[in-house]
Amino acid sequence: MIFQCDGEKCRVTRWMSITLVMAGIYHILFALWANLWPGQAFEILNITHPNHLILWRTLGFISGILGLGLLIAVKDPIHHWAIVLFALIKTSAVSFIVGTAVFNSDLAPAALGILLIDDIVWVPFFILILWAAIRAYAGIPPSRRDPYSISEAAATYHLSDGRTLIEASTVKPQALVFLRHFGCTFTRQILRELQELEQQAKKNDASLVLVHMLQSGDEIEYLGQNSNIARIADPRCELYRAFGLGKGGFLELFGMQVWLRGVVAVIKGCGVGHLAGDGLQMPGAFVFHHGRIIASQPAHSAADLPDLASLFSQTPIRSKPTSPKPSSVPNPQ
Repeated sequence: MIFQCDGEKCRVTRWMSITLVMAGIYHILFALWANLWPGQAFEILNITHPNHLILWRTLGFISGILGLGLLIAVKDPIHHWAIVLFALIKTSAVSFIVGTAVFNSDLAPAALGILLIDDIVWVPFFILILWAAIRAYAGIPPSRRDPYSISEAAATYHLSDGRTLIEASTVKPQALVFLRHFGCTFTRQILRELQELEQQAKKNDASLVLVHMLQSGDEIEYLGQNSNIARIADPRCELYRAFGLGKGGFLELFGMQVWLRGVVAVIKGCGVGHLAGDGLQMPGAFVFHHGRIIASQPAHSAADLPDLASLFSQTPIRSKPTSPKPSSVPNPQ
């Protein structure tokens, strides 16, 4: 799912707001309980009351402030991600401290029941909200509210030779390979195989074009001797979105298949570099001709690599047959 933002307001799902309302109300009630009946918790846990309950009341007061913050975050959980992050840090820290105390027999096992209600139950929801915030704000925001259509994007974005994508596509088919960020081990693997990809495109009378997320010209240092290959700079990922490529989900980016293929790529020497682009953006490959997509290969995981032979098999385009050599047998007179 792509989290679209209008200014600082992002579209979110309803469960986020419901969760934050419940968490906020709970933390406020806990604050009231800790301050109005400060000794009751120690009786439930069957431990000695501290001489000064001010610390317990202070913890309750902090919980109340957090509860008010969570209620404020209800209006826009994505924008108020910092409040959710603070709540996650608090719940994680308390879970660790109380869990350790129970393990060391410093607290009765009954503390785990309170811990489950007070902290652990909220952790997965807070993590999902923060993940949504990362997906919403990663990368450079688009330049316009409504995404480009394919025709608009093709007329707006230029190849490195100066032609627009629509102009180039009327000359011959364009084999567009949309890359992940340049530090990704799978992108580095693609860059090592660029000459093979270019030959596959030429075999099908097409031109290979790389679409990347850096500012125009910044990609040169990653291409090396392959800097002659045509490129399109799309730092705002608007061309990606026009072609239906959005940001990946957790499994698409960090699933077991991605890890296994990543290990293989690293062993082969592809390595991993620094983040150079939107780390959540999904890749893909397309054949674009006369202003329309005639074959598509969107990636289903970050580990999917372009397979141009399979891609061109979807199109009516076929490699040109080799002209027969002239016969060496002389023609009869």
